[in-house]
Amino acid sequence: MRKIQMVDLQTQYQQIKSEIDKGIQEVIDSAAFVKGKKVSEFAEHLQTYTGAKHVIPVGNGTDALQIALMALGLERGDEVITPTFTFIATAEVVALLGLKPVVVDVDWDTMNMDIEAVRRAITPRTKAIVPVHLFGQCADMEPLLSLAREKGLHIVEDACQAIGAEYTFSDGRKAQAGTMGVIGCTSFFPSKNLGCYGDGGALFTNDDALAARIQAIANHGMVVRYHHDMVGVNSRLDTIQAAVLDAKLPHLDEYISARQKAARYYDEAFRSCADLLIPVVSPHSTHVYHQYTLRLSERVASRRDEIRNRLAEKEIPAMVYYPVPLHEQKAYQDARYKTGDFPVAERLAKCVLSLPMHTCLDEEQLAYITSNVIQRFKDLKI
Repeated sequence: MRKIQMVDLQTQYQQIKSEIDKGIQEVIDSAAFVKGKKVSEFAEHLQTYTGAKHVIPVGNGTDALQIALMALGLERGDEVITPTFTFIATAEVVALLGLKPVVVDVDWDTMNMDIEAVRRAITPRTKAIVPVHLFGQCADMEPLLSLAREKGLHIVEDACQAIGAEYTFSDGRKAQAGTMGVIGCTSFFPSKNLGCYGDGGALFTNDDALAARIQAIANHGMVVRYHHDMVGVNSRLDTIQAAVLDAKLPHLDEYISARQKAARYYDEAFRSCADLLIPVVSPHSTHVYHQYTLRLSERVASRRDEIRNRLAEKEIPAMVYYPVPLHEQKAYQDARYKTGDFPVAERLAKCVLSLPMHTCLDEEQLAYITSNVIQRFKDLKI
């Protein structure tokens, strides 16, 4: 049996080695390592895949989020609402820009933003909402978009974990994660469903003026060479990474299918385990399983680390995404919030456990993982 990894990038590479190597060699031969042709080609192909009118590649997913907020022209002190149960980058860019992060609780089943909590958090200073499509499925965007229209707010989607996920509206219309708000952001970190071999990210928008502004901000605020009309940053996807992504993009749907197949195997194995709550798939969104995240019941959650250690002894990695909600992070402590204010997020932080999930999990590995997870519970007399 192959070694079990949280993400097996080497096996994936071997499967498409000739395509990856060819793309990288073309970049080396051209010596156009920055802003080479492959960057624009990849952007065009990703536009076609997602249905977004504009795709602007940048240096990483965190840059994408920061540039999105910069492009909206928000002013210091403006409030931006985001879930408290997410990776730190979502609040980090808000704080870096002198904006005010306002965090809200999440839904227990989907672990995505609680729409009613968002409604309660809106104040006259609120200017934007950043839903996070956590672990691979879309937040419930239809009511969120309706609320944003009602209140005159911007929606910036953090789709860094959900590229390829599809949301279905009540009228049957479908849209890709990252293409429903005024701006969408994604990451191409190597472990993502569409990952490069370094850092990378992109922004999506259907607004021509915003696209032009985003392009300028990402290029030092420059439209005409050496004329800087706005404060910008230096954030670009290098050409080698674009070549890797362009080779992987035609395989993205098969990668998603492989993850979904592995998730179904996990689901069936754990469905009868009362103390293991399998992921709940939203009726509004497909799930692309960037992570396969179990929730441990309250009866056993306190022994999560013990379970992880027992699995590690069997060479099965397991991770906790995320052990500390944003409102309890030292850097983001705020007099407005205290422990107990966000009970769902705080409960999730204590009980979530993510198992290996990638495109190359085979049945032998899945059988080994699931049998050992179940056995560890038996061994601990849980």
